[in-house]
Amino acid sequence: MNMTKKCRLAWLAALLGLLAVAAWADDGLWGKLKEGGYVILIRHASTEFGIGDPPGFNLEDCSTQRNLSEGGRAEARRLGEMFRDHGVPVSDVRSSQWCRCVETAKLAFGRVEPWPALNLVPADRSQGSAQRRAVLELASKVKPPHNLVLVTHNYNVNALVGVTPEKAETVVARFDDGELKLVGRIPPP
Repeated sequence: MNMTKKCRLAWLAALLGLLAVAAWADDGLWGKLKEGGYVILIRHASTEFGIGDPPGFNLEDCSTQRNLSEGGRAEARRLGEMFRDHGVPVSDVRSSQWCRCVETAKLAFGRVEPWPALNLVPADRSQGSAQRRAVLELASKVKPPHNLVLVTHNYNVNALVGVTPEKAETVVARFDDGELKLVGRIPPP
């Protein structure tokens, strides 16, 4: 066997090893979620092309907002399938009032309670702090076998646990010592 083939095989073996470790980590995280007691933060699924909402958008009128794309709707459905396939109990599903978040939650979990505390964190830091406190207060009540799903925006997830998720990514956290502590991440479907 020549050196090029040996290098390719070594590379392939290393890649397969990494994939096996990633799959094991995902299985471990799914297993924890089945036990309950977690706060599941989900960034809304993929949207129509563009950055931000149009000027003058209205939370009460989805036609004035940047909404989910067809691909985003498919992501949201697959997200829900992943939770059902892994037998994860979901007791409460809340979402930002933005239509892209509400639709992600409905397509994934079949139900949602829009909650202003999950709305896009504003430039006014005082209101953002009030939103964070409301989320932490709710998170403090999550106990096994229940899990709380919160569908929101990347800025909100970052403000709560210090990571910036991709669209339709799941960030798993647990309330501990007055804060949400990162437990793990599940890639977008």
